[in-house]
Amino acid sequence: MSKVISIVNQKGGVGKTTTAVNLATYLARLGNSVLLIDLDPQGNASSGIGVNYRQVNKGIYHPLISDVPLKEVVVPTQVDGLSLAPASIDLAGARVELVDMETREFQLHNAILEIRHGYDYIIIDCPPSLCLLTLNGLVASDDVLIPVQTEYYALEGLGQLLETIELVRNNLKPELNILGAVMTMYDERNQLSNEVFKELYRYFPNKIFRTVVPRNVKLAEAPSFGKSIYDYAKKSPGAKAYERLAKEIIAHNAS
Repeated sequence: MSKVISIVNQKGGVGKTTTAVNLATYLARLGNSVLLIDLDPQGNASSGIGVNYRQVNKGIYHPLISDVPLKEVVVPTQVDGLSLAPASIDLAGARVELVDMETREFQLHNAILEIRHGYDYIIIDCPPSLCLLTLNGLVASDDVLIPVQTEYYALEGLGQLLETIELVRNNLKPELNILGAVMTMYDERNQLSNEVFKELYRYFPNKIFRTVVPRNVKLAEAPSFGKSIYDYAKKSPGAKAYERLAKEIIAHNAS
């Protein structure tokens, strides 16, 4: 049975897309069939894996808004075992077009139903806001993974995000599970990082991944080359961290 995981945080700049791209890459490198869905109109997950979303004719927008099957928009990537449902320039308008739809929160869920049997993991990169696209990502998912930057302001809005997830559970998807939080851009020399680490335990008792993603220049550089950290600098600390995270998630899924 495949596992659908949405990567969510309404705050930008916390490593959400970096986590989506590199987690999907390492899950595929470890022998799984993986689909990465770029649900963010900025298209960073698409460009980060080497696909120019501005040149995409059919992207995830089309299954959301029309009757186009999801399988028709999926494209291969340079990573063996990893496919992509890319963003496109139309996706920004989907937030408005979804409003009047009767099953607006279930559009992605229904699209995924037709293809999920073909993948071990489906990773959804959600927008950095609590909009209808993010709600679609949550309703379509089994689990939610929340990247949290180890800086004070990154904790702001976390309570609102958890309230939104609880609303989705109560009204739309009772079985939605918080897989946990993963700390990103961590600097062990920074006392504030350690304080944020402790504070996170208030929000996520027993649900913080042991893997901590360090602040790493190579992770920041890789997207500009359209490559995952594996393909750009697989011996870097950032690469090793995402490999560990993928192994943690595989172990969790097997338990």
